[in-house]
Amino acid sequence: MASEPAPDRLHALHARLERARGAPKVEPTSTAKGFSQGEVAWRMVIELATGIMLGSAIGYGIDVLFGTLPIFLIIFSLFGFAAGIKTMLGTARELAEKTAAKAARDKGN
Repeated sequence: MASEPAPDRLHALHARLERARGAPKVEPTSTAKGFSQGEVAWRMVIELATGIMLGSAIGYGIDVLFGTLPIFLIIFSLFGFAAGIKTMLGTARELAEKTAAKAARDKGN
């Protein structure tokens, strides 16, 4: 059988709960234009995958046209990978600039 809790312990618990409720809420971090970190990550993954797929499709088309099946497919797949990486880095640079501009604007106010 459980006995009744001590009233002073209940008051202490109640005071701790009130302090916790009154604590400021942490705002979720976001990047430029209000995108979340997950949305930005998916954007970069899609940019990379699109670059690889487009490069592979172009290489495969050239190989079929000239009858040299694996050569241009490999070359243009690598070009697509490089283009995807370049696009991802451009996106990261753009978001970093917007975040820095927002931080400078907030600091100035």
